[in-house]
Amino acid sequence: MDAGVAAKRGETEAHRRLKRLALVWAQAQGYKACAAEVSLPQCRFRADVAAYRAGGSEGEATAIFECKQVLADLRRDNCCSAAAQERLATVNQRRQVLEKHLRVHYPTLRAGDSLFPEFDSADFTGIAHRGYTKVVRELGALQKRIFGNTKFECLMRYRCANVFYLVLPNELYREPELPLGWGVLVEAEGSLSLCRKPVWHDSLPEHRLRFLQRLAIAGTRHLNRQLEIPFELIQSERQRPT
Repeated sequence: MDAGVAAKRGETEAHRRLKRLALVWAQAQGYKACAAEVSLPQCRFRADVAAYRAGGSEGEATAIFECKQVLADLRRDNCCSAAAQERLATVNQRRQVLEKHLRVHYPTLRAGDSLFPEFDSADFTGIAHRGYTKVVRELGALQKRIFGNTKFECLMRYRCANVFYLVLPNELYREPELPLGWGVLVEAEGSLSLCRKPVWHDSLPEHRLRFLQRLAIAGTRHLNRQLEIPFELIQSERQRPT
């Protein structure tokens, strides 16, 4: 990716460096077809780097590389939905218990919008109840994590590739916080070292073909940017009579 495009996307120099190292490492491991910013076929996510290795002595394989330069970015995508769902149920139950008692102690909060008082809606935010405020805040944070921050888990669940790698700077390598099943490549002195091997995930031949097609699309998009070929030019050529 050229510097101008990266700047428009708000990408940092550290993130670009990690992607470059991932591309170098992948090709050194026999992944001859590689591209950055690849939209994946089986889910809504985009991979920082995706790579394909044709069949040979090491076998056909597809790989996804996710580059994380700061701890907050790593944690944001590493939510375990099962544990979070369990905690969500507990916190939601606590919310219901609190609301039941608050309705008794603060009857004036009832909106009177139901035939039956027990089903009246109520606005509990106005009383500034510390315990209730804390529960609601945690509930919102859990829902946000579950529905938006499970990228690592989703990529494996949908078998978007055969292997998955996290690419991290050395100071970010904290084994307990890293997602299970992912390989870990750590930057040290300008190159990557494999600190944890990934778990292999089988995939169907048609899924690997779609993966390779997405690689080609991303590569063509990048080449168009390099050669300054606008989308409008392609559209106009398409509409010209043959």
